Amino acid sequence: MPFITLRLTPGTTDAQKAQVIKEFTETLERVMDKRPEWTNIVIEEVPTENWGHGGITLKQQFAQESK
Repeated sequence: MPFITLRLTPGTTDAQKAQVIKEFTETLERVMDKRPEWTNIVIEEVPTENWGHGGITLKQQFAQESK
């Protein structure tokens, strides 16, 4: 029973999330012969202030890049 967790920053639309779930499920079925009804995919949105990368939060990084 495959279980995929995808962590993203906020901003992805419901339609985009649905498409990712559909395509991940189809890929697992095609490549690994996994049954779609047993495939689980969770999308977690993580606020940029809670996501660290390179020693700073993504919120800080985005602020620096926008200057």
